[in-house]
Amino acid sequence: MAATAGYVAMAVVALAGTAVATQGAVNAALARTLGGALPAAAISFAVGAAALLLLVLALYGPAPLMRLGAASPWQLAGGFLGAFYVWSVAWGVPQLGVLTTAAALIFGQMIAALVLDATGAFGLAVQTVSPQRLLAAGLVGAGLLLSRL
Repeated sequence: MAATAGYVAMAVVALAGTAVATQGAVNAALARTLGGALPAAAISFAVGAAALLLLVLALYGPAPLMRLGAASPWQLAGGFLGAFYVWSVAWGVPQLGVLTTAAALIFGQMIAALVLDATGAFGLAVQTVSPQRLLAAGLVGAGLLLSRL
């Protein structure tokens, strides 16, 4: 049963990956319309935030929002990181194309993931950095380089 749940999770995340690639192209088009990647990122982030806020209120009511004061300030950094991600993709797609932008994004994610897993940062369970995992990141890095040949 646990293996099936893992495959379902991988499929859902892979589907989200298609959304990321599509979002980059859509935000690049919005950037052309608005005259810059920063305004496009701001609008994209605002629309996403509004959609999530409505979903939270519809599914959970206001209770989670009332607990926001209990969050440590560093826990709010995800919003800044997300805003940087949205801007960087809207800026990068016109210069690199969707494939290379996605490859660079995934490579960066894998390098950070190796460090986060190895250190158990932010309360995560420590994961061994195995030769297989290093090879996986290396292959994505090779794919990134190949995407520009």
